[in-house]
Amino acid sequence: MMCGNEVANRPIQAVATRFIDPLVRLCGASVVIVPAIPEAVDTVMMADMLDGLLLTGGRSHVAPAQYGDGATLAPSACDPQRDSVALALAGRMIDRGKTVFGICRGMQEINVLFGGSLTCLGGLPRHHRGSWDSDYESLFDHHHAVDLMAGGVLAGRSPQRRVQVNSVHQQGVDRLGYGLVVEARDAEDGLIEAFRAPGCDADVLAVQWHPEWDIATCGVAQGFFSLMGESVRGHA
Repeated sequence: MMCGNEVANRPIQAVATRFIDPLVRLCGASVVIVPAIPEAVDTVMMADMLDGLLLTGGRSHVAPAQYGDGATLAPSACDPQRDSVALALAGRMIDRGKTVFGICRGMQEINVLFGGSLTCLGGLPRHHRGSWDSDYESLFDHHHAVDLMAGGVLAGRSPQRRVQVNSVHQQGVDRLGYGLVVEARDAEDGLIEAFRAPGCDADVLAVQWHPEWDIATCGVAQGFFSLMGESVRGHA
């Protein structure tokens, strides 16, 4: 599991416990936390050792330079070390046919890894709630509708085709990466909210929302982690 620098202006590597709990309870995984520090991580060794990788969400944005965009973001908005480790490790895992799942920032990283691009969602305030400086839990207490694509793996885990999810993000998929297939779209504006990579030997699935927050009540959230557990156990 990837972590990142989650404390502004302080070099502290962190990952929310909410990401860890469903990996243990629903996936049956032993969790290894990978620091987003390039000089501390041998991505070749880690890719050989791990059965699967979860690219977690986080406060920072993927740097535009990673997908060939000349836009400039404030240094405090980016985590270049996370970009470096996450993209390298995920790429090596996929090359080895191993499981890579993504949530929020993790979905954006996977899209970039497959040659896609991102866009700023400044004109779509529904996709996040309040300020990043507001109470942490208030960011995740809202929901919006997404449509699961017929024939998708997420649709196969949900009795409903339209489900309520809690996306909290300021970047989104612009150009979909090569070989990726849409799993879900926002019901109103059509923004891509989930995708998978059926054309490679690895199981790759990513969602823009935060299933770790709705794990007790949301069937598609449970399905996401169950799919990861089934895939990872296939490599153990």
